[in-house]
Amino acid sequence: MTLELVAMQATDVPEVKALEDVLFPVDAWTHEMFHNELAEVGISREVMVARLAGQIVGYVSFRFVGDEGDVVTIAVDASVQKQGVGTLMMDWLETTAKVRGVTNLFLEVRSDNIPAIAMYLARDFERIDLRRNYYDTGVDAYVMRKRLNHV
Repeated sequence: MTLELVAMQATDVPEVKALEDVLFPVDAWTHEMFHNELAEVGISREVMVARLAGQIVGYVSFRFVGDEGDVVTIAVDASVQKQGVGTLMMDWLETTAKVRGVTNLFLEVRSDNIPAIAMYLARDFERIDLRRNYYDTGVDAYVMRKRLNHV
């Protein structure tokens, strides 16, 4: 089975939303939030889905303004975690950021999401701040940054 990364379409939103609801049952994004991301594609966003055997197993949204970029959201179906899906999406995101002239890439991650934090640290992100009670559940967020080198 081939893993592919393709631009998210509006027709993908129901499947992405279903995955979102499973992964983030308490503070899941709404259909409207995903459609709002898609409305900004090419202007200030790039939004992709990862497909394995035709099924969406991950998604990522990247926002860019000037030389700064944000990982707006990234998620991988639990059934395929640790199989390269997140790596593929982060590689795409960092390459796209460089093409867009981004030198500082930021993200917020739940302070209790140990696997994600470990992945970001392994990719040279550094923790630079803490946002108390950032998520609806009262969980804090770590703000992380990666300085991108341009070739």
